[in-house]
Amino acid sequence: MFQFLSLEPLHDPLAAPAPTDATTVKTTTCYMCACRCGIRVHLREGERGPEVRYIDGNPAHPLNQGVICAKGSAGIMKQYSPARLTQPLRRKPGSERGAGEFEPISWDEALGLLTERLAKIRATDPKKFALFTGRDQMQALTGLFARQFGTPNYAAHGGFCSVNMAAGMIYTIGGSFWEFGGPDLERSKLFVMIGTAEDHHSNPMKMALGKFKRAGGRFIAINPIRTGYAAIADEWIPIKPGTDGALFMALLHVLIADDLIDHDFLKRFTNAPQLVVLDDGARDGLFAFDPDPARGPPGDGRHPHNKLIWCKNGGRALNAYPEGIADGCDPALEGHYTLPDGTRVAPSFQLLRERVADCTPDWAEAICGVPAARIRQLAREMGETAMHQAFELPIPWEDAWGKQHPTTIGRPVAFHAMRGLAAHSNGFQTVRALSVLMSVLGTIDRPGGFRHKAPYPRHIVPNYRAFNDPAMIQPNTPLNAAPLGFPANPDELAIYPDGSPIRIDHAFSWEHPLSAHGLMHNVITNAVKGDPYRIDTLMIFMANMAWNSSMNTQAVREMLNRKDEHGEHCIPFLVVCDAFQSETVAFADLVLPDTTYLERHDVMGMLDRPISEFDGPVDSVRVPVLPPTGQCRPFQEVLIELASRLKFPAFTMAEGAPKFKDYPDFVVNFQPAPGIGFLMGWRGKDGTDHLRGEPNPRQWEMYAQNNCVFQYHMPEGMQYMRNWNRAYLDFAKDKGWRQKNDPVQLALYSDTLQCFRLAAQGKCGGRQPPEHLRERIATYFDPLPFWYAPLEEAATDLAAYPLNAVTQRPMAMYHSWDSQNAWLRQIHSHNYLHVNPKTALAAGIVDGGWCWVESQWGKVRGMARYTEAVEPGTVWTWNAIGKADSAWQLAPGSDEARKGFLLNHLISEELPCAGTPAGTISNSDPITGQAGWYDVRVRIRPAEPEEPHESYPQFAAVPPAPGVRGKAQRVLAYFAGGKK
Repeated sequence: MFQFLSLEPLHDPLAAPAPTDATTVKTTTCYMCACRCGIRVHLREGERGPEVRYIDGNPAHPLNQGVICAKGSAGIMKQYSPARLTQPLRRKPGSERGAGEFEPISWDEALGLLTERLAKIRATDPKKFALFTGRDQMQALTGLFARQFGTPNYAAHGGFCSVNMAAGMIYTIGGSFWEFGGPDLERSKLFVMIGTAEDHHSNPMKMALGKFKRAGGRFIAINPIRTGYAAIADEWIPIKPGTDGALFMALLHVLIADDLIDHDFLKRFTNAPQLVVLDDGARDGLFAFDPDPARGPPGDGRHPHNKLIWCKNGGRALNAYPEGIADGCDPALEGHYTLPDGTRVAPSFQLLRERVADCTPDWAEAICGVPAARIRQLAREMGETAMHQAFELPIPWEDAWGKQHPTTIGRPVAFHAMRGLAAHSNGFQTVRALSVLMSVLGTIDRPGGFRHKAPYPRHIVPNYRAFNDPAMIQPNTPLNAAPLGFPANPDELAIYPDGSPIRIDHAFSWEHPLSAHGLMHNVITNAVKGDPYRIDTLMIFMANMAWNSSMNTQAVREMLNRKDEHGEHCIPFLVVCDAFQSETVAFADLVLPDTTYLERHDVMGMLDRPISEFDGPVDSVRVPVLPPTGQCRPFQEVLIELASRLKFPAFTMAEGAPKFKDYPDFVVNFQPAPGIGFLMGWRGKDGTDHLRGEPNPRQWEMYAQNNCVFQYHMPEGMQYMRNWNRAYLDFAKDKGWRQKNDPVQLALYSDTLQCFRLAAQGKCGGRQPPEHLRERIATYFDPLPFWYAPLEEAATDLAAYPLNAVTQRPMAMYHSWDSQNAWLRQIHSHNYLHVNPKTALAAGIVDGGWCWVESQWGKVRGMARYTEAVEPGTVWTWNAIGKADSAWQLAPGSDEARKGFLLNHLISEELPCAGTPAGTISNSDPITGQAGWYDVRVRIRPAEPEEPHESYPQFAAVPPAPGVRGKAQRVLAYFAGGKK
């Protein structure tokens, strides 16, 4: 029996388990963040079935090799969260959205109600159904559901997370950081991390950093804040938020001026030597091409290979392929030339040199705050490490044009960057600048540099075209293309003939043409305004849109409950699918209780977001280790059921019977192409085929028997230079990862961006942007990277609001999921505003004192903390610890509600824009639609002594939802060793 203050241990970890404590161990995949580590779940049979006793890392898993973090081991408290929803709910008739007043209903009622409503929408106007999902890992399924329904209004969380990082790098080098690629720290000597907190690829990154440091590697962190990984950096370079692009341009200036660049790499593997037309007209700024029909169409994002170079040896233009890369040809990287027909041209690298000529370190210092001398030193450190410490591995390979390379060259400079670069309205061009910087150093897919992970690299532009034909939105008809994709030119935009957006979030329109992940942060605002039209039903999965997933949270909460002139909700029907009673659940008309990651099947596969390693593809699964709680059902199962009831062609037989009995059956048997499925391991009737093969009815069983993971090691000769590696390109095409086996030349200069710019300038035929957006497109769709101030600054009095304000995820929490976790909230029960002492003292704010943070959009009150680990022009706080009172079943008056605060209240989802129907435009990157989370400017002041010592704003508490688990004290007592 537990005795207070007793020295007797609660548990002896070395003692053999008592007979009553006998456990079984099951393996699955963690979901306490998006790292997706392998875990072992220790179970004991209890009075009401199996109970989780312990979670640790799986030593046999290739990703984390047994390492586990605080979040992962605390998954036990997520499973037993008091906030667990356990049954379907319907808003009580006459109650207000947000009041959280529900009545239980059965699944038959819930699915019947939803099927009837969705069937009517699909039979009349399918685009009036919108499906937007949060941090899910099954977009291959959710995207298929939307496409089969016939609605273009679908997207996941990427638009408010890191689409600038994904799109900016994919449109430049064919891949991106995180699960798509990353730094090769095993062979690197210099590692530069920019704008990254401790939340992406967390455990593998920590392991790699530990080995890197022990091997003598040098680690430099560039960030306004020194936390997380940066805490162990050899050097911290503080920088002002949103100015990283200026730093990269200055680094390029020094590298090119000092000739610390990889000429051979640029000439053969990038478009640096390809000739750009300099004459005004329809081809201005596009690549010159050979008009011979045998050479194919003019080079562009879809057909990149008919281009020209200038051969210095012969003093004439040659075709870039194969003549321009043949032995004996020396392509010019610099100079201006004239083609036989009189066209003036220059290599794209010459234009890059001219672009960065004025981007001196002194220019950058005035913008980003990094001393000019340090910028020069940093550039030379990068260049000298890459050029002078290069090495060769005895790994022969053949490139796409048949040239044999006896060795593989290593460039030991590695980079890593994430949301700190992405979450700005200038983030796409900033990420482009970083990608070009990596390219001129010759580090792409080389030992010691950036390395791709299968199924990347993609074609530039990836051959995934988003739906863009409004005539195809027809009753009871699937779309002819997926809702999301990668446009290559204006003809691929999702717009009506008058140029207005097809989609409710304005994705793939002239407002945000390359919005590869959609604009989830604008769905509610646009739907309420009816811009461009009204919708009927909005289904939200795993996204807390009434709290931390929305900019302008207070206004979004009001909009969710707003009614039109007829007294009807502007969004007539809201479906929320979640496992927990979040702030958003209170606004739902229908609540569908989801399972946790320990109760369901999940797939992290090649059709979506696998966990591949540098040496080959890896996919993984989750398998249930516990039965569902209460009446919870996996959201995947709900979609499969709805798809069958609605008779989607991909989900039903010709006679109307369901094709798949459940989600696991769907994963095994669904094939977008012959032999290609959601999982690549243990395919074929007997499970002996890998990567490609017939469906295997025992595939789930085989994954469960193999630690829920499949790993394929490619031969060494296919592990590097994959953009141009013939063996890999053929292999990837054969396995269905790429549509073509063409080489992927790095796009230092983007003719795709120039296509949009020419349309905006009125220099070409075809689709033209609306007049009020012409200047916007012409400015930001520059084919060369450049730095510009975040768009919000033009709408802000910078003297009145002198400080930048940003957030980071806590190391022990992930989004809003875990501040309800009984263990993790003991580490962070509330947040502070972290301020440099100089800044705080100048404002009269004491350490630990209450203060106001004000933007032009709103204000919050919280407590301040002094820290030297933030540059003086920036204030910051943890993201999503602050909670609305009684949400997530936290006790009334909890620290999260009374001391915690949310910076989202200071951010607007829109900025002024003349010419648009509403006079506003999304507060997002004008190219991709990435939410400008980190662009807000603020001022701070101390709270008055008589003001309440609680955070502001506060919201009315909501009652517990019917069937919510509750009983936090009982759960805590049980796991502290007390009796049940």
